[in-house]
Amino acid sequence: MAKKQTAGRKQLGDFAPQFAALNDDVLFGEVLSKEDALSAHDRSLITIASIISAGNTEQLEAHLRIGKQNGITKDEIVAEITHLAFYAGWPKAWSAFNRAKEIWSDEEETHK
Repeated sequence: MAKKQTAGRKQLGDFAPQFAALNDDVLFGEVLSKEDALSAHDRSLITIASIISAGNTEQLEAHLRIGKQNGITKDEIVAEITHLAFYAGWPKAWSAFNRAKEIWSDEEETHK
């Protein structure tokens, strides 16, 4: 079972409490935690692809970290971003690779 999401309330709870509650309780609590049709791994791949395609780099790092926790490997993220480069755009892929490289850098060290 996934850890209870509280980022919405921590970051926006005082400023936008309804949005924060929807983020934590509905998006993360109900939609992203529902694994009977899609695994957490697959949902993370889809979420990351959507964020990269939309160019929402501010949100990308958090979702890359969640994806790694959900079992996305370095090889999978590299393949996903490379594939998206042709559909979402080369600059978006560069930005995504810069974030992913930081997050999966410990995996690089382990394999040396």
